Amino acid sequence: MTSSGSSPPSSSSTSLTSSPTEKRAANTSKSLLTTAGATTTTTTTTIRTTTTTRKQTTTSTNTTRTTSTRGTKPKANQFGTLVHATSSLAATSASTPALGRVRRPREAFVPVPEPPPLYIITPTYRRPEQLAELTRLGYTLKHVTNLLWLVIEDANETSPLVFDILDRIGVPYHYLLAPMPAQYRIKRFKPRGVSNRNRGLAYIRANATEGVFYFADDDNTYDVSLFEQMRYTKMVSMWPVGLVTNTGVSSPIVRDGKLNGFYDGWIGGRKYPVDMAGFAVSVKFLLQRPNATMPFVVGYEEDGFLRSLKPLSNDDIELLANKCTEILTWHTQTKKNPSAIALNQTRYGGTNLIAIDKLLVRS
Repeated sequence: MTSSGSSPPSSSSTSLTSSPTEKRAANTSKSLLTTAGATTTTTTTTIRTTTTTRKQTTTSTNTTRTTSTRGTKPKANQFGTLVHATSSLAATSASTPALGRVRRPREAFVPVPEPPPLYIITPTYRRPEQLAELTRLGYTLKHVTNLLWLVIEDANETSPLVFDILDRIGVPYHYLLAPMPAQYRIKRFKPRGVSNRNRGLAYIRANATEGVFYFADDDNTYDVSLFEQMRYTKMVSMWPVGLVTNTGVSSPIVRDGKLNGFYDGWIGGRKYPVDMAGFAVSVKFLLQRPNATMPFVVGYEEDGFLRSLKPLSNDDIELLANKCTEILTWHTQTKKNPSAIALNQTRYGGTNLIAIDKLLVRS
């Protein structure tokens, strides 16, 4: 599971590290793409431009995919955003052949002003439940318009299985990497979910100017209406989260229509004892606070991040979910499963089990 949650340091959540940040959205940068010994230069434009000559390139150790829309006309897709028809190419044989099928073309995300765009930052890591978690969350997000899904994995290489599931779901996405730094891996209590979220913040700072972002862990459960409420956040918005600690819920306390404190099973000296799933932040508000970041302190990730958004007063915090009288998201936790045993290739050679075995995530 990737949730940090408002829990003491014994939390079983996950963490990732940030990779180099992108250049500011208003600029056009040049990147080198090396494939099979040949080097070519591609021009990468901001994700917010709507020009008709556009290339996006994502590279990793084992997978390179390029989407190109040169000379094509923008059109509206099912998400209500302007897109270009694109084609996806695998530069190596490590991804597509592993699944035995060609990847679907995917559309580039171009945010539109209304409704305000949403940037969903989702940490993930490799374990047997990973694809199931991403599938459940992805098909929830598919009901939300004008949304970009930032899936950030604690790994050194991208996974063909993750690419495949994201392509299949069809939500506009970027799949990024953020391996946990070595100095935190050796600790007994690891600040899980931190560096991948910081990686997401870096992406937003480089590519977005409007809208709202939200940290959506892949193992939580979400009511679709929550996303429609949060997208109009002016500064910071908050709401209750179910299934958190022994209180059963983590929530702002509202008295006479105003924020009057916080209800949570573990306060721990925190100014903002809230769950990671319990708040959203305006992109503009973040950009006005260049030093805002999430600290590598176990149990204090949410509190540290919200403190870094200062100045932030209680009056600045919008209370959603009908003034915090409804629960629209839950800190669910999937039962952990052991890694699958190795398939007997001799016994089951030539059967469907060979193909199915390639779809199993082994931690």
